[in-house]
Amino acid sequence: MSSGSGPAWSRRSDPGEVSRFSVATRASSSASEPSASGGGRGISFLDAFRSCFVPAEARSPETSMSDDFHHSHQLSRSVSSQGSNSGSTYGSKQRSTKGMYSPMHRNSLDGDIPGSTQFSLPQIQKATKNFSPNLKIGQGGSGTVYKGQLADGTLIAVKRAKKNVYDKHMGREFWNEIKTLQHIEHLNLVRFHGYLEFGGEQLIIVEYIPNGNLREHLDCVNGKVLEFSTRLEIAIDVAHAITYLHTYSDHPVIHRDIKSSNILLMNNCRAKVADFGFAKLVPTDSSHISTQVKGTAGYLDPEYLRTYQLNEKSDVYSFGVLLVELVTGRRPIEPKRQIIERVTAKWAMEKFVVGNAIQTLDPNLEATDAINLAVEKMYELALQCLSPTKRNRPSMKRCVEILWSIRKDYRELVVPTSATN
Repeated sequence: MSSGSGPAWSRRSDPGEVSRFSVATRASSSASEPSASGGGRGISFLDAFRSCFVPAEARSPETSMSDDFHHSHQLSRSVSSQGSNSGSTYGSKQRSTKGMYSPMHRNSLDGDIPGSTQFSLPQIQKATKNFSPNLKIGQGGSGTVYKGQLADGTLIAVKRAKKNVYDKHMGREFWNEIKTLQHIEHLNLVRFHGYLEFGGEQLIIVEYIPNGNLREHLDCVNGKVLEFSTRLEIAIDVAHAITYLHTYSDHPVIHRDIKSSNILLMNNCRAKVADFGFAKLVPTDSSHISTQVKGTAGYLDPEYLRTYQLNEKSDVYSFGVLLVELVTGRRPIEPKRQIIERVTAKWAMEKFVVGNAIQTLDPNLEATDAINLAVEKMYELALQCLSPTKRNRPSMKRCVEILWSIRKDYRELVVPTSATN
């Protein structure tokens, strides 16, 4: 949703973040790469893994990058009340939706359908004090996000799209995000309240998330270190959210922009995935979608970059980068570091395959036996997620199962079973 900025719905912008971009190039003929075992830890895998990080100059000369954050000139007098099917239809693909994947409990603001709350422009103007600069909590190329409070005291985040009568791209992203948000509802996704297009304004209203985004916490913006146990819980929360999008929502959804600044944290550090401007609803009878490449540098699936074929495994690759980010605390690309360390995932995986994973641990954390073991196992999973080819990556559902096992082992080492009896 934001270009070179922080989270869509959190407290502040993140000026240091590598911006999202759109890549338009001719798809190359897809000569298949040699497959690499997701769990291998030898030099042969390392060579294959390096192919994930092809330098920009090695790509096709026709490749071009351009800012994809533009503005819409669409004007309408309509207020949204359109939504997806009722919450009872979750699991319409004949799958169980119990537990983490059931429709979430709704508060008094929420209707039966995500996004069904109707808002008026005066209501939003009052809630945001006429879009006061003092209530600005995010800024990007596609719009500005404001904190607001409704008359009943409910806190909301309002994304106000930028206005530019010469550009239609922003309008497409606005409606794409609404269409996606209307079909999804999960504990670990930011809750969609509604939208408004009126008098030249395009507004998306979601729940307000009070504790900023994951990237801010990894950067210790508030002066507090994010504990390892909390990082592991965040990984599980995000994995649950993506599993729901891929497997249990009414229509499969590919997020396309999984990254730390799009992971928002509640006061108890439970994670919620935000920003669906690049998301794609997937036809149930399709194995992939051929589409223009969109995403954020450092998180992009190299096979998607090469073939233009998008499927759920592209999110899995981004999740692998996120796992490395959680362990190291580093951003995916850090240009000021030595050359061998500039691409964080490549550097971390090379350390891992030669048995030095713990050397990549965030220096703000103190290594323990429990953390050492968890880092090894998280990197084993990350290695599979970062496989150069989609077919060798696990499903997000499998990622959840592995992370549950890692958490169980971690807790047993932190608090031995004998101590709890």
